[in-house]
This record gives sequence, C-alpha cells and structure tokens, in this order.
Amino acid sequence: MKKIILSAMAFSLIFASACKNEHMKHTDIKPPVAEKKPTKLEKHGDVRTDNYFWMRLTDEQKKADRKDAQTQKVLDYLNAENKYYDTVTAHSKDFQEDLFQEMKSRIKEDDESVPYKKNGYFYITRYEKGSQYPIHSRKKGSLDAKEEILFNVNDEAKGHDYFQLGGLNVSPDNKLVAFAVDTVSRRQYVIKIKNLETGEIYPDEIINTTGGSVWANDNKTLFYTQKNPTTLRSEKIIRHTLGANTSKDVVVFHEKDDTFGTYVTKTKSQKYIVIGSYSTLSTETQVLNADNPSGNFKLIQPREKDLEYSVSHYEDSFYILTNKDGAKNFKLMKTPENKTSKENWVDVIPHRDDTLLEDISIFKDYLVLEERNNGLNKIRIKRWDNTKDYYLPFDEETYSAGVHGNPDFDTEIIRYSYNSMTTPSSVIDFNMKDKSKEIKKEQEVLGGKFDKNNYTSKRIWVTARDGKKVAVSLVYRKDTKINKNTPLLQYAYGSYGYTISDGFSTTRLSLLDRGFVYALAHIRGSQYLGRQWYEDGKLLKKKNTFTDFVDVSKYLIENNYTSADHLYAMGGSAGGLLMGAIVNMNPELYNGIIAAVPFVDVISTMLDDSIPLTTGEYDEWGNPNDKVYYDYIKSYSPYDQVTAKSYPNMLVTTGLHDSQVQYWEPAKWVAKLRELKTDNNFLFLHTNMEAGHGGASGRFEALKETAKEYTFFLDLENKLEK
Repeated sequence: MKKIILSAMAFSLIFASACKNEHMKHTDIKPPVAEKKPTKLEKHGDVRTDNYFWMRLTDEQKKADRKDAQTQKVLDYLNAENKYYDTVTAHSKDFQEDLFQEMKSRIKEDDESVPYKKNGYFYITRYEKGSQYPIHSRKKGSLDAKEEILFNVNDEAKGHDYFQLGGLNVSPDNKLVAFAVDTVSRRQYVIKIKNLETGEIYPDEIINTTGGSVWANDNKTLFYTQKNPTTLRSEKIIRHTLGANTSKDVVVFHEKDDTFGTYVTKTKSQKYIVIGSYSTLSTETQVLNADNPSGNFKLIQPREKDLEYSVSHYEDSFYILTNKDGAKNFKLMKTPENKTSKENWVDVIPHRDDTLLEDISIFKDYLVLEERNNGLNKIRIKRWDNTKDYYLPFDEETYSAGVHGNPDFDTEIIRYSYNSMTTPSSVIDFNMKDKSKEIKKEQEVLGGKFDKNNYTSKRIWVTARDGKKVAVSLVYRKDTKINKNTPLLQYAYGSYGYTISDGFSTTRLSLLDRGFVYALAHIRGSQYLGRQWYEDGKLLKKKNTFTDFVDVSKYLIENNYTSADHLYAMGGSAGGLLMGAIVNMNPELYNGIIAAVPFVDVISTMLDDSIPLTTGEYDEWGNPNDKVYYDYIKSYSPYDQVTAKSYPNMLVTTGLHDSQVQYWEPAKWVAKLRELKTDNNFLFLHTNMEAGHGGASGRFEALKETAKEYTFFLDLENKLEK
C-alpha cells in the first residue's frame, strides 16, 4: 500500500491552535474531533445509536488508493490521530529512541536457533547483525556440512512495508519447499513452491490461504487451507498437483458450518494426512493415507456438541486427546486404526480433576505428556512398556516449560525450553533413558548490565469477590522499594482458554531497572487452573475475567505494592477488551492504560457475521441474536458502556489491515471517549497504517513499538507535564 499523506483537512484538525514549543502541554493542542453521524442499530427491540459507524471501510475501499471520498475521510481521521499523538509526545522521541537502542543492545543480533534434525537434514534459523529478518538454512547429515540457504527473508522483504514469510514445508524427498508470503498483514497468505536443487520458484501461486500446507508422500501433491475471502474463515481443504493450474485444484473438504474452521496437517509418523474441523466446543477429524493422496478421507469420529478431540498416530493405533465422558481437563485414549469411532476408545491416561492435560508428544519408546497442575507446567515422561514414568524436575516457584522442536520419532532425546520471569530462556536436550541433559542454548542478554541475581519473582494469591483464588506472578529488582509510590504494570489476557505462562523478557528489563514491578494476573478465562478456570470466564460468566483483574488491582493497592497514582495496566486483542471493561468499571484505580488492538465493539461485531472470525466466536462470547446473550454482552461491551466520567491516561493502538480486530473498533472507541470523558488526561490513538493484528514485521520494528508503549508509561510516571 502506498504511504498515506495527511491532507490539508487533517492538518487543520490538529494545528488549529498549535504551539511551536516542543514541550507543549497537551492542553495547548486540540485533539481531532470526529464527526458525529448517528446510525440507528436495532436488535430485540433495543435501539443503539452509533455516532461513529461511518468509520468502517471495506477491504475494497482500503485498496482503492483513496479515490473514494469515504475512504479519504476515514484515513484523514486516523492520520490526524497519529499526528496528534506524535505532536503531543514529541518531547519524548529522543528518550523513545534511547529506549529502543537500550532494548536492542540486549539482543544478540547475530543469533541463531538450535538446529533440529528432520529427515536427514539439520534446519537452522539465524540472524545477521543489523538485519530485520531471519535467514532459513539447512545442512545435510552433519552440522559440519555446507550450509544451504533456503530463504534470506531480508532479500525477500525488500520493497515491502510489511513482510511475513511462513509455512515452510519441505517435501519428503527434501527437494522442494512450499512457503507462504503475506505482504499486507491481513493473514491471507500466498503459497509458492521452490525447487531447493535449482533455486527456481515455480509458477504455482495459491492465493487466499492460511499459509500452512502438507505434502503427500508422492512429493507432488500439496494440501492447503483456503480462507473465505470476506469472513477470512478457514473453510476449504484443497488438493494441488505440482505444475497444474490452480484453477484445477480439487476441493477435498468444504466446512460449511460457519461456526467451524478447518485445517490440514500430517501425523508425526508421516503415515496420515489429517483434516481437522474445530469450534470452541466441538472438533472433528478425518484422515487419509499419505501414500494415496487422491483417495477419500476417513472420518475418525463425527462431531458432537461438547466433544473435543485431537489425533496422533503410533504403530497400529490412533491416540486421542479428548474431553470424552466429561473429562473436563482432558485425558488420553487410544483406538485401533480400523475402528476409530468413540465406542472403541480406551483410556491410556485417565482424567484427573487437578491436572490439565495440555498436549502429548509420541516417540518410538516414550510418551511425553505436557500437563498443568496448580498453574504450573509439568513435563511427564512415560515408557510405552511402563518401566519408567517420571516428571522433569523444575525448582523455581513460578516458571514456563514446554516441549518443542521434536520431529524425530526414533530418538531417546526430547528437546524442551525453560525460562522464568528472572531466568532467560534455555533450550535443553534431555535423554529420556539415562536422564542426562545438555543445555543446547541459553538466551544471551547483552549489554553487560544483566545479572539474574538482581531480580526476584514470586507468586501471590488474591481472593476475588466471589471467594476464588487468583494467582498473580510478580517480578521486580531486589533493590526496588515496594510501597504506595512504586510504579506497577499489571498485565493479563483472560480469553479463549489461552494461558500466559511466566516467562522472561529482555524488553521488560527496561521497566524493572527503572523501578517498576511487573504483575501477570492469571485471571479466569485462561486455563491456568484447569479447564473450569476457562469455563468460568466465558459466555454468561465473562464478567469474572474483568472483576478478577479489578480485584487484583485493589489487592495490590490495599497491600501497598503500589497506589492508584502509580498503577498501570495493559492488554491486547481480547486483553484490550479487558482494558476497555476495567476502565468503564473502575477507572479510578489506574494512572495509565494501554489497550493494544482492542476488541471493544463487542455487540456490533458479534451481530455482524460478515466480519472475519465472528461466527466462530459464538461459543466464546455468546450469539447476540439470542436476547439473553445480547443483553449480557451489551452490559460489558466497552464501546457501549462509555459514559460521561473521568478516565485514566490511555494509549490505544491498532493496525489498518487488522483481520482479527478491525481497526474501526478502537477508532470508534477513542472518538466516543473523546466525546464523553470529563477529565483532562491523555487519550491517544495510534494506527499502524501498514500493519495488522501482529504489528510490525521486522524484529527491530517490533522493538520500536514496545519502546513506544513503555515510553507512554514512563512519561506518565515521570510526570509528563511537570
């Protein structure tokens, strides 16, 4: 997309009373005032008036190069907000740059991943000093072999404001690689194929995909997932034959239920192509022998409401991770390859009320289980012959550990990662037979100033208003004085059952070293304390997510970890919805809020099934076409609940091409806040005009966004208008 140039109209919005003093107070410059054009929205006899509905643009309008008057008007407003933010915060740009350089200085720029072995090759991802993007390479048979460059993404990204390379998938004969490119940040990938022997990029180009693909064992058949061009729902699995015109590609499965999405993958055994269909509460799986790509897929078990399952293959059986028979925290079952319906499933690892079974990894002699108990990750190793069954030892009070990068099937070595809020990440190879381990890589924190012994972390438990215990993980420097004047940043997500584990962050050090405490609240809506913890934070119990966060804030204030003058909060996407809810509920508790790509216009979005992701979200938020859910969602929807009162200082961010949360949600929310808020606090909207939900694509550009966010908090803490 071409760079957007601010029009004269937008300039006039901003500079009507501009002051040339770079340290101007924000009262000296007037923020953009969005035009009010009332739109009546009626449902269930309830009429809502949306004064800013006009901000919504279609994808076609955004691509029209601003020829449409409506497009021009919206882009002018977004750019005016950006200019307002840039002008008011101009005094801090030097500090923001210093902060960015500080964060960058901790990163080993010429870094590389721990090589992993697959099908005779070692695969490596590495960075060169000064480069924004990675280089993907491999070595045949030995790490001493000559490096073969698969992709230098720095070269691929030239000429693009945004560039994402993904879906790398090497054919079984190691001669071809399928890859996917997104240059818009809309998560609509184009799949291409490269010959690794000649370097040729084949003319096959497959548009509007999720990016992922799967090779059949014939090295010429590729299965991929196609998105609906309007809703972006993953709805079709398609078979492509190498060299054939994509117009001749065959739809092998069409997921017609618009509350479901679909995907395609391959079992670790390489025997089966797997098609999965998923919703929040139900899944379904089909399999096809990868040696017979033109054959018919076989259904494992027909979908049923509230039945979730996923499938792995080993020897003559399918191993099934499922919640069958009320196994809320999931259990592991197995069934013969030729008898796959649920009546044939038998328990391998039974359900446990106190332990969530999150994932499994299958090896020739071992089964590895990833569990969560009392909020903490556990890795359990069990021999198939039952001669060994034990857990990896982890000593810290709170930490994060996970199995990853284990494509080899016939091995005694399992690779896992470990880190905590004070311990940088390590990649460890563990011998499951003799229990020896080798640390393959420890994350380096450069700059010469980091010593993990200078920091401490702990976990506290806060009693919520209904008596539930909410865990909060804290990290801070040992020399930080904890009292009512201590700045504290509270973070959470709390949706979709997604659990944020307690991990290390080099960028967070820039806050900790300036006296901040960082608090990660494990509120309901995640699965931190098991599946029930998630169930109690969704649908008609969603408000528990918000009240848990508020109750944690009150506890931190009442127990002198901080005060309302020094408490800050941040969340993104559904965590941005959380931010919108808490500032409506208890704005007096916070000095500053960052809501990143926030899902704040919940009721309107969930009523519009043309918007990406809406129909698949009904089991998370509820379907507002049902009045019970309509009333409940409206009662917390941040956009609908904005009223005339004082709000904290706020920075709201979005991306013009966001496909997860459309840009107009935060834009409308900020406009309505400007209209109604009674305070004189800062309110900024910053739109990345070249990116989407994930923000900037380069590793340094992403750091700049973090520096911008931290500068907002540090500016407030240091009294921006002293």
